[in-house]
Amino acid sequence: MSRDYELGFILQPEVNEEQTRSLVERIEQIVTTYGGQVVRVNQWGRRRLAYPIEHNRDGFYMFIDMILTPETVSELDRTLKVSEEVLRHLIKRRDPKSVQKEREARATAAQAQATAAAESEAAAANAEAVANVEASEEGQAIEEAPVVVLTAEEDDFVPPAIEEEETIEA
Repeated sequence: MSRDYELGFILQPEVNEEQTRSLVERIEQIVTTYGGQVVRVNQWGRRRLAYPIEHNRDGFYMFIDMILTPETVSELDRTLKVSEEVLRHLIKRRDPKSVQKEREARATAAQAQATAAAESEAAAANAEAVANVEASEEGQAIEEAPVVVLTAEEDDFVPPAIEEEETIEA
């Protein structure tokens, strides 16, 4: 049974980017080996500690959201205790209600992004069709224009066809 966990840890301030990356890769490797999944890695960066830890006044804060089995938690805990770069760490189970809200928000954002991408593709196709029509009016050879399909929402914004008025000469 997999559950949502958050891992927070503080690294020594002298740790460089390569060491940080290797530690995160080691954590990801442990998680994937035990059938888990890393959802998000959040690096807060260097911050002032509330009290000195091993004579350090600053630390490099990192938070990782994961989906794990309980066996993986003990393996991660063991690995982080042995690591010399880690000053403190905490693995906490996340509230299922807040996790569900985050997933719904992420899904809504992804759906909105996909809709925006589809609309921009449709707008590009429409612009290409207009360019082809303008080119044909100038007598240039054109390729066959793509068929543009409008959604019901877009169809409401299409202006009516322009009818030419007949002029009567007296």
